[in-house]
Amino acid sequence: KQKVEFESIYDLFAIRIVLDTPLDKERSDCWQVYSIITDMFQPNPNRLKDWISIPKSNGYESLHITVMGPQNKWVEVQIRTKRMDEIAERGFAAHWKYKGIKSESGLDEFMNNVREALENKSSTPSDLIKDFKMNLYSDEIYVFTPKGELIQLRKGATILDFAFAIHTKLGSRCVSAKVNDRNVPIKYQLNSGDQVDIITSPSQTPKRDWLNYVTTSKAKLKIKQALREQAAQSVDMAKELLQRRFKNRKIDEDESTLMRLIKKKGFKTVTDFYLDIAEERLEVNHVIDEYLEIERRDKEMQDHTATRSASEYVAPTPVEEVSGKEDVLVIDRNLSGIEYKLAKCCTPIFGDEVFGFVSTQGIKIHKMDCPNAHEMFNRFGYRIVKARWSGKSSIGYPATLRVIGRDDIAIVTNITSVISKENGVTLRSLNIDTVDGLFQGTFTVLVKDNVSLNALVKKISTVKGVKQINRLNS
Repeated sequence: KQKVEFESIYDLFAIRIVLDTPLDKERSDCWQVYSIITDMFQPNPNRLKDWISIPKSNGYESLHITVMGPQNKWVEVQIRTKRMDEIAERGFAAHWKYKGIKSESGLDEFMNNVREALENKSSTPSDLIKDFKMNLYSDEIYVFTPKGELIQLRKGATILDFAFAIHTKLGSRCVSAKVNDRNVPIKYQLNSGDQVDIITSPSQTPKRDWLNYVTTSKAKLKIKQALREQAAQSVDMAKELLQRRFKNRKIDEDESTLMRLIKKKGFKTVTDFYLDIAEERLEVNHVIDEYLEIERRDKEMQDHTATRSASEYVAPTPVEEVSGKEDVLVIDRNLSGIEYKLAKCCTPIFGDEVFGFVSTQGIKIHKMDCPNAHEMFNRFGYRIVKARWSGKSSIGYPATLRVIGRDDIAIVTNITSVISKENGVTLRSLNIDTVDGLFQGTFTVLVKDNVSLNALVKKISTVKGVKQINRLNS
């Protein structure tokens, strides 16, 4: 084939030297053997082939030299290590065993089976392919797409595993499949050599029981992700439906009453409650009827108790708030009796470090750490006046707390219980929202001073499930 003279063929007789040497000493040991041979026999410098420094593209490594042996005949000598010899004999797949991967009997058996099949001259091409397909890894299976693409899956994989291995959208819309031209369900277990054609439907969506049909981590992950997205959409739709029904029946929704109803019905999370509405396991009108029943009982209980009604509370007159010794703030040095307002941007309370700012609407009192303080001091320093507390307001001061915690109905009940038991603290309003297993609540309370507020914050932070609590500026 190379069109050379017979006398120019140098490898009619060859010797192979295989060294058992560590990986880090392979090159030096091979070149040491080369030095020994060339010291004993005359080498042909034009016949030196160094495949150790620069391996072939197929992974082949070896050092070839041709020397003049006895009787003046050329002899080719191949110098390689045990690792290089195994790669040369079995192909580059053998290289895996020297890259920190544990030796697998399955890999050796697989390569031996392939070699035996290729060396068997009596096998027809169709028999060869059949044997190859059926003698693959025992812990894995290899199946084919309709176009002949080979897909590797773990043993026990189903139609759904195959579909998600191809593409997430294909798996999400899978309704059945054809395996070797035979219709099978999505939970059908595949075998090596199967040809799989997935059948889809645009209306199909992942179901929770699909998790029982799959074995691969990728399929499980994608199914769980799709279920979470579906749940979030269903919760939003259920919330909107419930609010719309409340509005249609002209009922003012109270968050705390709704939370008590959810807990009474045995739901662990608010999300579970809304999911039952979305999946029609709960009828919305029936839920509202139960809500109204709780409100009716609460009203009856209030009528039979001696609790003082909010309508009976007599607020102090403005004169008492700002006159003489009852003045709660001293402006500038010793000026009292000056009309002022507490700024809404930071809502200061008694005990906060404050300052006064002269505006067109009069003097407004801000906290020293107000978000707008820096700009006011820099641009309008001439409008700043000193201010200090001289007494507490008999009405109290509003403060807003944001609480983030685990989505559990009991957490809201526990927080409101803590607030109601705290002396001198009144709950004015609350707003609850839940997202991805977390609840975020905004509680507005009336407190006497920042000492009682800090004590309340400390107690709420010990409630089981509370992850974060902080005071809002407005």
